[in-house]
Amino acid sequence: MEDFLFYLKLGWAHIISLDALDHQLFILALIAAYSFKDFKKLLILVTAFTVGHCITLALSSFDMIRVKSSWIEFLIPCTIVITSLDNIFFRGRHSYAYYFALFFGLIHGLGFANTARMMVAKEQSVAIPLLGFNVGLELGQIGLVLIILVIYSILTKLTKLKPRDWLLISSSAAGAIALQMAVERMPF
Repeated sequence: MEDFLFYLKLGWAHIISLDALDHQLFILALIAAYSFKDFKKLLILVTAFTVGHCITLALSSFDMIRVKSSWIEFLIPCTIVITSLDNIFFRGRHSYAYYFALFFGLIHGLGFANTARMMVAKEQSVAIPLLGFNVGLELGQIGLVLIILVIYSILTKLTKLKPRDWLLISSSAAGAIALQMAVERMPF
């Protein structure tokens, strides 16, 4: 149980820590088109992201996939830019949003793959570390979703901010920061 809790805390920190700005921006862009009334859809959306993340962590742990970290560090902010642009131009609420989240989760999972490979290599079984980490990641993402939704609710009540304005403002901010990150991390 101690191992599970260790990896759960690691997964939680992976999304909540100050070093996780790219993950936090992605979650902001991913959920910007939704509100509290869409909470069930949001849970499915965030879980799709976690499933993608889990798949690449598992494949990496078994040394079945390796991608240069410079490319992953570049692609992660690109996923935020793409999600933000999707929100701005297509309002982000469509049937393929879940596939976006799953696919982009695969890319984000590769960002932690090297660390996971080294940690899990010391374990006899990868099941507990992967399960603990991904449960922690999911809990952290749900916590982040709740924080964003509370901020959105407060802003709409205090300022009469319209949902479309929130979508444009939050997506533009996340996209702009991510674009700067992508330019700084270009691997070519």
